[in-house]
Amino acid sequence: MPFVQFKDIGKNFQLDESIKMLRTNIEFSGENIQTICITSCLPNEGKSSIVARLAMSMAEAGKKVVLIDGDLRNSVMLGRYDVQGDDLKGLSHFLTGQGTLAECMCQTDYPTMQMIFSGPETPNPAELLGGKRFAALLEAMRNNYDYVLIDTPPLGSVIDAAIVARQCDGVALVVSSGEISYKFAQSV
Repeated sequence: MPFVQFKDIGKNFQLDESIKMLRTNIEFSGENIQTICITSCLPNEGKSSIVARLAMSMAEAGKKVVLIDGDLRNSVMLGRYDVQGDDLKGLSHFLTGQGTLAECMCQTDYPTMQMIFSGPETPNPAELLGGKRFAALLEAMRNNYDYVLIDTPPLGSVIDAAIVARQCDGVALVVSSGEISYKFAQSV
């Protein structure tokens, strides 16, 4: 199983405290909040960094968590982390039947945290994310993890996040402070 190094991404006290607050709010939202779609209004608002730090925070708190890179169009996750191991398969491999779930899983340096990278781009990401294989994946993850965090493309760009959100228990919208208006955030 490929291995992902997360612990060396740097510490930021204020950001870490904000992530802990987000984690606590999710934990107190109820037992039925298990699968969470993380999205943003526009690109470059920091959602991929936020979801990775949220997954690490949950793992540090002893929760069993899987981070799924659901951005099948323009993923940034693989380029950000040190991945060791051969024959890395991703979500698109699983959704197109070119890989098993076990082949797509990556262990991280947090014992209770695993990850699935997006895999290569596909011509039909919305159809794959709305299909039976993705629904089956989410069901399998619900049965094996305390939390399933899914990083998706921005809502203002493509329909993918809305398709994933419909299948999740909750959605977190990352909004860039001072750059995105309240009105625009509500409209997406």
